[in-house]
Amino acid sequence: MNRRTFLATSAATLAGCRARTSPMPVSTHAMPSPAQLQWQRDELAMFLHFGVNTFTDREWGDGTEDTRIFAPANLDARQWARAARAAGFRAMILTAKHHDGFCLWPTRTTTHSVASSGWKNGQGDVVREFVDACRAESLRPGLYLSPWDRNSAVYGDSPRYNDFYCDQLTELLTHYGEIAEVWFDGANGEGPNGRKQVYDWPRFWGTVRRLQPNAVIFSDAGPDIRWIGNERGLASETNWSPVDPSVVPYPGASGDAVMQMLQHGDPHGTVWRPGETDVSIRPGWFYHAAENTRVRSVDNLVDLYFTSVGRNSKLLLNVPPARDGLLHDIDVARLAAFRARLDALFANPVTHGTEQFVFDAPTPVSIVDLREDISAGQRISRYSLDWWDGSQWRALASGTTIGCRRLHRVQDVKARRVRLLIEDAVDTPTRPTVALYA
Repeated sequence: MNRRTFLATSAATLAGCRARTSPMPVSTHAMPSPAQLQWQRDELAMFLHFGVNTFTDREWGDGTEDTRIFAPANLDARQWARAARAAGFRAMILTAKHHDGFCLWPTRTTTHSVASSGWKNGQGDVVREFVDACRAESLRPGLYLSPWDRNSAVYGDSPRYNDFYCDQLTELLTHYGEIAEVWFDGANGEGPNGRKQVYDWPRFWGTVRRLQPNAVIFSDAGPDIRWIGNERGLASETNWSPVDPSVVPYPGASGDAVMQMLQHGDPHGTVWRPGETDVSIRPGWFYHAAENTRVRSVDNLVDLYFTSVGRNSKLLLNVPPARDGLLHDIDVARLAAFRARLDALFANPVTHGTEQFVFDAPTPVSIVDLREDISAGQRISRYSLDWWDGSQWRALASGTTIGCRRLHRVQDVKARRVRLLIEDAVDTPTRPTVALYA
């Protein structure tokens, strides 16, 4: 398309990537569902890895753990939820079952669960306490059910295990009210019989659709949300929400083309599948006391925000409960400081006026905040911003995709005017919104 100039609009139009009231061009490209829109506008979700690994000091259990070791004396899911809400998170996802097969709810499918644990004399239900805490703090609950189960005797007997797994899914999706996100990975190993399990992904996804039609489904292959391709907190600078679903047909698929699709998406993709950036606040995913001095710094957490939320993704930050069943004080304090830093960074937009950035005097700019109206799809494929120093235009920032949100930290300049140039797009672009911060 021809290059066009959009003079930056008022920061007041930015909140929540919300739809504009002007008529939208008709698009033949992929567009998000209401559930996907809500998911991405949340920006921040908290992951909670918790289970027998917390008590064995391991990352991956082998399924032979004595269930009695699970005994969190002071478990308080409301503490998790309060910390998340205070830090600006809008959703939480709990590891209802990890690869070791230990279930955090009293399932009928196995004795390897909290019903055989030392917690509450086997009468407890972590999933129940989790979802109740989420709703009490106005957070959307999500659940992760590992497909790999190192405890199950039928793992590797594919038809029997797929039945077993769907029974577990059914319990989780029918006993706990509305679930906002169901989180899968492609973890796969050998069963007790030495055979590799073949998962029935269409059946798993169909079970979620039938029982929780408003939930979004995450995995490498979606079908609603995709993995961003790493666990380092880095979405790609070019990040399309549409994808070609044939390139990543099932979770666990591998190869260069798969990784390219996970990291970058496809501007001409036929389905909308935005990326989720998952990373842990600690080196490990489960709590280890030895890592108390290695919790991410506030500066690093802010960097993660810019490389995830600020690159058209959503940040899923893992904060693991400790053995007492509480988030550690260090983690909670770091989350609070992270929120305070973000609030300070975005507290004072320097933009004013209704149609363009024209300043009465040279005005400092250090952060650029761009947003497309993604309810109409994602269209912009190259853009640049310039600033007027009083005598000439100078480059301020540039990039490829914008999507829900694109953040640039720029070298401090003192601008008299700022202009946005849309240099290329895959379809007629809607007018993006821009805010500038000092």
